Amino acid sequence: MNTVFENLLALLDQGEDAVLVTVVSAEGSTPRGTGSQLLAGGAGLLAGTIGGGPGEAQALALAAECLQEKTSRVCRLELRHGGELDSVCGGEQTVLLQFISRDGEVWRAFAREVLIRLETHRGGWLALAAARPPALLEEGTAAWDGERLVFPLPVGERVVIFGGGHCALALVPVLRSVGFRVAVFDDRPEFASPERFPEAETVVCGNYTNFAAGLELTAEDYAVVMTSGHRHDLEVEEQLLRRPLRYVGVMGSRTKTAYVNGKLREAGVPEEALRQVHTPIGTAIKAVTPEEIAISITGELIFERALRREAEESAEHGCPAHL
Repeated sequence: MNTVFENLLALLDQGEDAVLVTVVSAEGSTPRGTGSQLLAGGAGLLAGTIGGGPGEAQALALAAECLQEKTSRVCRLELRHGGELDSVCGGEQTVLLQFISRDGEVWRAFAREVLIRLETHRGGWLALAAARPPALLEEGTAAWDGERLVFPLPVGERVVIFGGGHCALALVPVLRSVGFRVAVFDDRPEFASPERFPEAETVVCGNYTNFAAGLELTAEDYAVVMTSGHRHDLEVEEQLLRRPLRYVGVMGSRTKTAYVNGKLREAGVPEEALRQVHTPIGTAIKAVTPEEIAISITGELIFERALRREAEESAEHGCPAHL
């Protein structure tokens, strides 16, 4: 979303019109869901995607018409490839195409506020409609009523990495590339510096025995434990498992896991909490190098994030998630 609104501001500053295309609903097999966006101008696609392929080609053709006619509209896209692959995808996307005039001061102000909120990770709700100005709401419920789409501003989930070693160094940029915000915590100043992790949102040097003194965690955070030793892992895990978190993953062998779990049991950590820990962390791809381990961990976190979003979407529509 950052690139879409950054490009929108740049285009308006250049004195050009634009069309913002937003998926408002999706049925069947579709590559991208509600809230996916792309920005089109006179030169065609400028930023974002609603999934590529024939659906996106249709959307760009419609956007060109909207630019020429200076109008907004709602259209349905059939995602079919043609020929022998005609029914492979078979889904449908409904998209809102909003014409944005080069003189659109309301859109300029809206885009600036969206970018500020994304940068500061301040939530909100976007309200978009063909016949109304865009709006940012403090509260809302995800909905499309046929004319107006309301959906949450994607400020991004946060991964807190305990340990600033080689694996963390490889992991941070990969997590950032797929939309996670990242915080790094280490007790060694040389391993916990902003210069070492320029893509991290937060870098904290503190004591593992009381990390909360330097870093506040929320129930929505994903925690990854990869400290420099068993003792520190144990110190961090015990604190993590005594609070609600979205995900806890720990790097290490099964032998190490058994040892640490034994110590955690002695400390009174419930079995139910221990069962929630993902260890050894990562998708099983036989990763060895720090770069491979980073891919493995990121893959698991992408999967966990997708499960959560699927469950939330199902809950919003009053039906059970198919996990």
